[in-house]
Amino acid sequence: MTSPPQVPAATDVEALLAAMRPRLHRYCARMVGSVIDGEDVLQDALIKAMQGFASAVPIQNPEAWLFRIAHNTALDFLRRRNRQDALHSSEEVDMMAAELDDVSRREIAASSLRTFMRLPVAQRSSVILMDVLGCSLQEVCGIMDFSLPAVKAALHRGRTQLRAFAREPDDAPRPGLSPDDRVRLNAYVGRFNARDFDAIRAMIADDIRLELVNRTRLNGKAEVSRYFGNYAKISDWHLVTGQVDGRPAILVFDPDALDAPPRSFMLLDWSADKVATIRDFRHASYAIEGAEWAVDEG
Repeated sequence: MTSPPQVPAATDVEALLAAMRPRLHRYCARMVGSVIDGEDVLQDALIKAMQGFASAVPIQNPEAWLFRIAHNTALDFLRRRNRQDALHSSEEVDMMAAELDDVSRREIAASSLRTFMRLPVAQRSSVILMDVLGCSLQEVCGIMDFSLPAVKAALHRGRTQLRAFAREPDDAPRPGLSPDDRVRLNAYVGRFNARDFDAIRAMIADDIRLELVNRTRLNGKAEVSRYFGNYAKISDWHLVTGQVDGRPAILVFDPDALDAPPRSFMLLDWSADKVATIRDFRHASYAIEGAEWAVDEG
């Protein structure tokens, strides 16, 4: 990680957050084991960051400061989810945290979110920060609030565990969609791809809520109807029923590259057979990176 400038002017704060958002999401998603939950953690962290930038306290290293906020917000999320592991080791072994070669670093970065979740929190955080995001040992110490020997120990053990996990066969069965989810999503996807947006509007609740992640929020049928109108004007999408991180989802592909990975995804929640909420990641394409996605085969 290169040395960042000192605290930016107020006019540059939004630009800094926008530039850092994909990397912060990458960290949050791997810490909590889901690109979807990672976006929730990221949004909470950005709110805290905006409040911090508004204070009079000088910030010497904005990037490391943002990662520290994201780190603490992720830990708060894990505590709420009752998955908090022991953060501090009783030992502080002064072992060398050797530099990895490019091949080893790429292998670690490519580990699945489920694999990262198998590591204790301290090991997970240190490996993500150093081997996935490229932080220095000193920056990792500051973000995690750990001593240098403790970070070296966590990093060494985390790397060792990931290598062991990589040798295990990944044959765990993936849960499929329920029949109800499949029917509802297929109906929505089929009408969307047919550009029958009047039929789509008939599927949504009057008090529908929509989040266009990283862009805007809309409430109510009248506002959300404009969202469908915007999709009617473009043709860079093709929807497919599937899953993201084990959750029912709509995968969004480039129609000219259907063999390529999806570009983004959408999440729907239902109430009384009406679409009650839509979460569209079109403007947060960073969120699909690292996700475990699958096209529904039903």
